[in-house]
Order: sequence, then structure tokens, then C-alpha cells
Amino acid sequence: METRFDLFATQTGAKLAKRFAGLHGVLHESPLSKTVVELVSMRASQLNGCGFCLDMHAKDAVAAGEDPLRLHLVAGWRETTVFTEAERAALKLTEEGTLLTLDGVSDETWAAVREHYDEEETAALVCLVGLINAANRLGVITRQKGGAYQVGAMAQFD
Repeated sequence: METRFDLFATQTGAKLAKRFAGLHGVLHESPLSKTVVELVSMRASQLNGCGFCLDMHAKDAVAAGEDPLRLHLVAGWRETTVFTEAERAALKLTEEGTLLTLDGVSDETWAAVREHYDEEETAALVCLVGLINAANRLGVITRQKGGAYQVGAMAQFD
């Protein structure tokens, strides 16, 4: 499948991308760890099939010093020993917040999140799950392909 549309090449798309990048910047300024930001972004992107976002977040995570082995294991996080309990809570919230059911996020998952994250971190985590899902949907709708992302490329929209 070919890319349908270059959203960033339009005036409206570029303005929206700038706002998205600004929101992403707010998340990176929050007390939520950059590791959790990238793990959550990768897991949602896996679930949503967004190759562009997977490419971007994997490369940005490695550039920030994340262990590539952990990135390879994100899809099977339940069956590994490489993620902390806090990261596991964030990944579970990501899955339940991405694959919404009528019940939404379970009380068990919410309790785990609140056990590991304070008010500010929880606010950032909830917003991150919503934002990465929105970004994934833009990428999937327009069939943005992964593979060509260069680390720091989104800085043009800051």
C-alpha cells in the first residue's frame, strides 16, 4: 500500500503537527519518565498498526539510550522480566485505553497506575495514551509508512 496523503505538506496539517509536537514537548517536560513515554507510544502504535509512529518512537528511544532488547519485547511485555512494575502498569493502561471496551480501563489497572504514579505523572500518562492514539489514527488513515524517520525530525514542528 502506498501512502495516501502527505498530511504534513498541507498548511492545516503542518499547523496541527506543530500543535501535536508542542503537546509531546509538554509530556517530555512532565515528571513522567522518557522511558515510559516511549514504551507507551510504542505499545499503542503496535496495537494500532502505525508503522510511522513505531519507527519514530523506536528510533527516538534508542537515541535517548533505551536498551533495544526492551523495545523488541514491548509487544510481549507480560511474558518478560525486563519491565518494572510501574512500566507494566503503564503498558496495561495503554492497552486498555487503546482497545476500549464498554468497561473502559479496569479498576485493577487504574489501581496499579495510581500505586506507581503521582498526580502529575498520572495526568501525563492519561494524556499520552490519548495523544498517541490520535497520532496513530492520523498515520493509519493516511497510510504513513515507517522506516524513513530520522531522529529529531519532528523538531521542525516545535
